[in-house]
Amino acid sequence: MNTSDKLNEECGVFGVFFSDPKKDASSLVYYGLFSLQHRGQESAGIAALHENAIEYRKGMGLVGEVFTQEVISSLKGSAAIGHVRYSTSGGSCPENAQPFVSHFKLGSIAVAHNGTLTNADVVRELLEDAGVGFTSSSDSEVIINLIAKNYKKGLEKALTDTIKFIKGSYALTVLTEDALVGARDPNGIRPLCLGKLGSGHGPGGAAGWILASESCAIDAVGGEFVRDVEPGEVVIITKDDLLSFTFSEKTRRAVCSFEYVYFARPDSLIDSVDVYGARIRAGEILGRESAVSADLVIGVPDSGVPAAIGYGRATGTPYGLGIVKSKYVGRTFIAPDQGSRERAVSVKHNVIGSEVRGKRVVIIDDSIVRGTTSRRLVSILKTAGAKEVHMRICSPPVRFPCYFGIDTPHRKDLISNMNSVAELCASLGADSLAFISVEGLLESIDPGSSRSEYSGYCLGCFTGEYPIPVAGEDR
Repeated sequence: MNTSDKLNEECGVFGVFFSDPKKDASSLVYYGLFSLQHRGQESAGIAALHENAIEYRKGMGLVGEVFTQEVISSLKGSAAIGHVRYSTSGGSCPENAQPFVSHFKLGSIAVAHNGTLTNADVVRELLEDAGVGFTSSSDSEVIINLIAKNYKKGLEKALTDTIKFIKGSYALTVLTEDALVGARDPNGIRPLCLGKLGSGHGPGGAAGWILASESCAIDAVGGEFVRDVEPGEVVIITKDDLLSFTFSEKTRRAVCSFEYVYFARPDSLIDSVDVYGARIRAGEILGRESAVSADLVIGVPDSGVPAAIGYGRATGTPYGLGIVKSKYVGRTFIAPDQGSRERAVSVKHNVIGSEVRGKRVVIIDDSIVRGTTSRRLVSILKTAGAKEVHMRICSPPVRFPCYFGIDTPHRKDLISNMNSVAELCASLGADSLAFISVEGLLESIDPGSSRSEYSGYCLGCFTGEYPIPVAGEDR
């Protein structure tokens, strides 16, 4: 259960394929996962293809904790996929760590999945009735079992049948004994992109190919970003070719808007949108929508900082550092009770008193979920001598749960669902509080687009309107 004061992404996926069997893909996957560590910090895993056999290692912890030099050296392979996980579907335990690997009479496959299947329980029951066994409680194991069950039809047909059967959000990397596969759900809710490595004799003249949740991971291993995998697209990479096909009829694109607010690294491109630029624009729009007289604007590290810079540009308010974040404190949701969470927040953030003392301060954050962090930040700013504290939030109020791969609390625990903005402001102890409008958020992501084109983003956690039907919306 998410007890955090932030929304949490489920995971990140990364895959590398070399046409040359002498090349080592595993070490690149290792470094790629470091670049995606922000997307999942509970477990990590790598599966590698070596001499027509798939071997894997996975475990609980950060990438650097799970993989020593000795472990990476033992996973040599010309193709590999990796995964970092934060649990939303299924608990936090070794059995749910990914990639999942299946060995069967027709071969071996490995699957890494980012997202959440909304029909996982139904599909699991059907598979169990057919005699298929499960070793975890993760919905991702449903995917690999479906592919294995249909594998006798050939890889392409097995993939097509599987992804037509599952519902929800997914960005997949699949490793077989002769291919690396990427697939993205028909709405494109979760991100996936394609990159290449150097020049060579492989398909498209590349020495190797990369699939990644974010473009920053492609940059990290010296690759070149090629393009986003389109919603409803499957990419199959072999030593001879790079194939692409669409497995579904054209549906509404609904990319998760929170990728731009908080989840993605600022140096990434998500569906051709510069994340850092989107956050700067969000701050500028906040400045236009809810400016207040102030002496200083500061951002809550890390994702609130670009928005604070944008707010300062729009309003002429000087930007300052103001708050320092310790990067060595565990996430606040690990704490088992509210008192522990509040102590963890106090250790995680500290104020530069000389910067805020005697000043009217605007503090900008990406979101408010439970209110724990916001309340503490207002308190420590006023204790440090800030004369006024005005909170500005560069996402609309989070009032509804997400069912597509983001771990949100139950609706009753979302503080914006239970309070008006005025009530919430009083609860936090701030002098004023304002959120960016839904229209403002969409403009920050895709400036200049028409209102009809804004339908290309999922806004379910803000509006309660989801791109596909989901069961259990009353939670």
